[in-house]
Amino acid sequence: MAVAASVACVLLAPWPLTLLARQHPGVPVAVLSETARKVVFASPEAREAGVQVGMRETAALSRCPELHAEVVSAPTATAAWAELLEVLYARYSDRVEGREPGAAYLKLSAPAARDLAAALHAPVGLGASLEVAQLAALRARPGEVREVPAGAEQPFLRLSRIGHLHILGLTPAHVERLHFLGIPDLGGLMGWTAAQREAFLGVDAGKKVNRFLRGERSSAVARYVPGRVIEASLSMDAPLHEPGETEIVLGDLVPGLLAELRGRTCAYLTLHAETVGGRLSATRKLKWPLDASGLTRVAGLALQDTGALALGVDTLTVQLSGLQQPSRMVGLWAGLADLEVTRDLLDRFPEALVKVQWLDPYAYVADAQYQWVDWLTGAVRPTPMTPRQAWAPQTQTQRREQAVNKVLAFFERVEL
Repeated sequence: MAVAASVACVLLAPWPLTLLARQHPGVPVAVLSETARKVVFASPEAREAGVQVGMRETAALSRCPELHAEVVSAPTATAAWAELLEVLYARYSDRVEGREPGAAYLKLSAPAARDLAAALHAPVGLGASLEVAQLAALRARPGEVREVPAGAEQPFLRLSRIGHLHILGLTPAHVERLHFLGIPDLGGLMGWTAAQREAFLGVDAGKKVNRFLRGERSSAVARYVPGRVIEASLSMDAPLHEPGETEIVLGDLVPGLLAELRGRTCAYLTLHAETVGGRLSATRKLKWPLDASGLTRVAGLALQDTGALALGVDTLTVQLSGLQQPSRMVGLWAGLADLEVTRDLLDRFPEALVKVQWLDPYAYVADAQYQWVDWLTGAVRPTPMTPRQAWAPQTQTQRREQAVNKVLAFFERVEL
């Protein structure tokens, strides 16, 4: 008998901290900001040693000498999250959503959810909707599954803490005000009327909470589209140490990746280098248009960021993520031959179509910004939409005559 699938939510937030902890297991870790190098997130082991959010790197290391503090850039976190979604799709379910890094939703049965929680050592919630599943995951321990049966939702929701309602749009200011009123859980808000909730929480947050309490919840998980991460890998017969050799290796990997893109664009390039010291990775953001020489150069820079050549590279892997289909809109009608309706319209009404010709988009006066011209000939076409010409620029001859008249008027004592 088939086991019914529910909505599962696996929580890995904050994702940069989870990613850093997985790269350095068993070590206290902290994520630093890119500019001031202050602690943004800290692991429980680091907090127990005295590391606090907002500390500078030097102060955190003085509290916890074995701390591993590192900056996790946005491209690195985004590329790693896309890679994780690909793994979840390949191993667990064909319906996977990861709208924001740190929370993934899947269609899973209870046994599969327990396997997922054990594999990732992360809290997993099971419920009939995305919101209930996330609330359940917030109350689960790492490596455990919290399941909310369909008939037990109301008792579970009544005991949901107010601090967990950020998924419904509540801000820290809302939480503080509700705690001041002595309301620690969602059950206190259930005793209010819909109008009272909107008046206290505001229209946006109040309506979202009211819809949730009325049972208007999201229960569908979109089907995942695979292939959002493409990669190419090459194993070496001997460890790679020289930069000149890396150019040859990357020159062999990049053309295959470009062919697999099939005209699409990608946002991030991630390079993994397998060394005797483990896997070293780096991510770089890409710019359009993409070509073989540019990708090779960016991959070489990413390899320099890893510092893997000093250890010797055994396997080199290049990944492209953030794939999208490029599109460009050149106008309402690209040309006369593209649409039959345009040709027919011009045959019947030759003066029907006009287009905008921009003169200076940054001008302060409307008539100096643009003008309407004929669609076919390009001649200026005054229409009811044409800005009124308040002034006309003087020609060089007119300016010369005006200057001469001013000089004559000065000597003849005549006012112009």
